[in-house]
Amino acid sequence: MNLPNKLTLIRIAMVPLVVLVYLLIPSDLGILHESNHLAFRDVLAFLIFAAASITDMLDGQIARKNNLITSFGKFADPIADKMLVNTVLILLVYTHQANVIAVLLMIARDLVVDGLRMIASQHGKVVSAGFYGKLKTVLQMFAIVFLLLKNWPFVYIGIPVDQILLWAAALVSVFSGWIYFMKLKSYVLESM
Repeated sequence: MNLPNKLTLIRIAMVPLVVLVYLLIPSDLGILHESNHLAFRDVLAFLIFAAASITDMLDGQIARKNNLITSFGKFADPIADKMLVNTVLILLVYTHQANVIAVLLMIARDLVVDGLRMIASQHGKVVSAGFYGKLKTVLQMFAIVFLLLKNWPFVYIGIPVDQILLWAAALVSVFSGWIYFMKLKSYVLESM
């Protein structure tokens, strides 16, 4: 197994780790400021998420640079990404740090796009991520970081950057899903 695939498996292994952190560490451990409670579990989850995100960046760079792109990597890398991001978003909803509607929109979009890609691949068409799909991912990553860190440092000036980024990610997510659907609708509608 090559290094990029090992990094992908490490990222997948970090998913249950972040779940354990959120479910087993009490939320009242650690205080950043009296009006902005930053729990130890949030900081630890942020560190795990950051490390996992770095493995995502590294596995792609190493695979492309050294021509180590494999079928396993093509299969597992996007699954690892979605497992990580969606799990953390669900945990943030569970702890009332993220809006459930925004998170449901993003997860529903991922399911629809994955289905569209699967149908397209059955017709021999490979659909890579477009600009808006990549923008959605970047917005999700930043939203998660600020949500985990309780909107630090913007909490001190009253700007809800975490929520702005979350809703921006949800809107771009829906828009990019619409673009995928419009590109691939002929494959879906042909058998109706």
